[in-house]
Amino acid sequence: MNKTVYKIRLKKGDTVMVRSGKYKGQTGKVMAVHPTLNKVTVQGINVVKRHRKPSRAHPQGAVVEITKPLWVSKVGLLDQVAKKPSRAGYRFSQNNKKARYLKSSGKELK
Repeated sequence: MNKTVYKIRLKKGDTVMVRSGKYKGQTGKVMAVHPTLNKVTVQGINVVKRHRKPSRAHPQGAVVEITKPLWVSKVGLLDQVAKKPSRAGYRFSQNNKKARYLKSSGKELK
């Protein structure tokens, strides 16, 4: 089986905005990045309910809310000034360090 690892320019802790779909326009923090799935998990976005069978831990069973991953193409880094999603790029700063920047405004990210 061929395991493709996708290049994802988002990192854990980034604030992103959803570009399309049911949650379009909503923002949240990236909780996890999944390079093999080409997906990211965003806090408070794509929350689904799962029914759990009764077990020793939960004898009554339970309805659990789980945050499911989103495709990377559906989210973009939030440009704080323009309040719009933007793509991320890489460039070298003055001290020869590789840094991420917003493609829309050219502003460097920390």
